[in-house]
Amino acid sequence: MATVDGGGGAGRTGVGVTAPAAAEAPASARLARTPRGGALTGRLAHRGPPRELRWSFLGRMPYGEAMALQEALRLALRERARGGAAAGSAAAAAGAAAEHLLLLEHPHVYTLGRNAEAADVLASPEWLAAHGIEVVECDRGGQVTYHGPGQLVGYPILDLSPDRRDVRRYVRDLEEVVIRTLADYGIGAEVRQGTALVGVWAGGEKIAAIGVHLSRWITTHGFALNVATDLSLYAGIVACGLRREGITSMARLLGAAPPLAEVAARLAGHFATVFDRRLVRWA
Repeated sequence: MATVDGGGGAGRTGVGVTAPAAAEAPASARLARTPRGGALTGRLAHRGPPRELRWSFLGRMPYGEAMALQEALRLALRERARGGAAAGSAAAAAGAAAEHLLLLEHPHVYTLGRNAEAADVLASPEWLAAHGIEVVECDRGGQVTYHGPGQLVGYPILDLSPDRRDVRRYVRDLEEVVIRTLADYGIGAEVRQGTALVGVWAGGEKIAAIGVHLSRWITTHGFALNVATDLSLYAGIVACGLRREGITSMARLLGAAPPLAEVAARLAGHFATVFDRRLVRWA
């Protein structure tokens, strides 16, 4: 096993991989692009019926609690992939051994990915304490980012085997989900080319960050979309290592923020389309 930071070993930040190096997708998985020119649609690559995806909007959840939930779901999905989960086990009965999309928001927290440095946190301990911001290290790719109230965070726990074993494609597909969601609200968004420019931009500023981790082709961590985020709190960090990039939100671009639960539901629908999954509401 190799540990690679970067999209499929290509040097893109935002991706942490504990897996064999990303292989080139088979021809059947490279047939067509969406009209936006980014992601590959799942149905062209996956000939069978769509897999079930259990999704939920969990409201506000502490970062550590969300990480523990991801890890439990990842382990259950890995056991299912290995064929080791008993059909009548408690995990299987509870649906834990399925693919999941967790949508939620966090209390204030700065998270440091594998490529983060101490200098990426600009704020003093006193400033952090005054603003109630926790600082946490994690195993996703990328550098440092902010999560907080009004930001929609998505954690997909997916098994990319056998037909989606391409890290760069996975990141492009996440970007496409966000772009389609923003389009529902009349916001034109785009991706940018460059090894450090993972994420989605709107109005010339970054509106969504992506930082993922893969282990044996099972995904954790994910993306963060600024809906009604307090953008002033990005001042305490070098967000994603980009010193010259502005940060924006749906609220800033629209003049008012749509409800977070509404955005979550729309995003879940687009996620199912892009990843060719059948949505089931969970928890």
